[in-house]
Amino acid sequence: MNPTRTNQTTMNQGSTKSKVFLVGAGPGDPELLTLKAVRVLRSAEVVLHDDLVGAGVLNLIPKTAQIHNVGKRCGRPSMTQSEINALLVAVGSLGLQVVRLKGGDPLIFGRAGEELEALRAAGIPVEIIPGVSSALAAAAAAQIPVTHRELSSALVFLAGHHAKGQRPDGFIESLSTKVTYAIYMPGYDYAVMSARLVKGGLPSETPCAIVSQVASEGERVYRTTLRELPLAPHLPSPTMLFVGKVVRLASHASLEPGSECWLRDLNFTETDAPAVVSLTAQAQKSTPGDQG
Repeated sequence: MNPTRTNQTTMNQGSTKSKVFLVGAGPGDPELLTLKAVRVLRSAEVVLHDDLVGAGVLNLIPKTAQIHNVGKRCGRPSMTQSEINALLVAVGSLGLQVVRLKGGDPLIFGRAGEELEALRAAGIPVEIIPGVSSALAAAAAAQIPVTHRELSSALVFLAGHHAKGQRPDGFIESLSTKVTYAIYMPGYDYAVMSARLVKGGLPSETPCAIVSQVASEGERVYRTTLRELPLAPHLPSPTMLFVGKVVRLASHASLEPGSECWLRDLNFTETDAPAVVSLTAQAQKSTPGDQG
């Protein structure tokens, strides 16, 4: 190898303006990536990826790229967030195309804010490429319409896991039955989670569903109520917990069939029955623009 050429290449890399892309990898299925995410990933020179990014997505990375697994998994040794920030700044200063690949969408419980601050402080340009969030991917897999004109007028993202020193029950002060709650990282202490949600104002009969390992061969859905949530099985992580009336509309191959009446199986009350009848009638005559 020509030493002069090597030195010149190093100088060129150091003088080129760097850019870091924060890219949403979605739930793991490469077909759910945006076209821009695929293009940027295929031209990446350095990739820092989360542990939960699917193998199909990682296969798009060029074989010549530097690859760093910086994922955080509970109970396993991993880099601290400050170490990840420092590594991003270091590789982002080399004049290379750097991709920070995050599961789901980078801006939703993906610690993108901390990495953005570190890169901005170092004067490194950043571009964010959104991805299909874990919540919306899980809702699609379970066929849960997170908003519905008759049942839910809002969607709220919550985190079941919190940073050290933060109170975990800040969101339970005033919960509404007209809202769908999508809870990331719900953990397995379902008795505590159920108690917190009921304390916040939700009826114990509120439907809820656990969606496990979305977009993988092990994908499963378990539907129950807040009252029965403590008895739910510990499905493999990662999981999402959905809470709200719209969960009654869930449908998935892993849900047990065989009920005599779908309304009774979904535990609709007499108060909700008109909404269900209205929904059925609207589905037969509505146009696509009618659905909210």
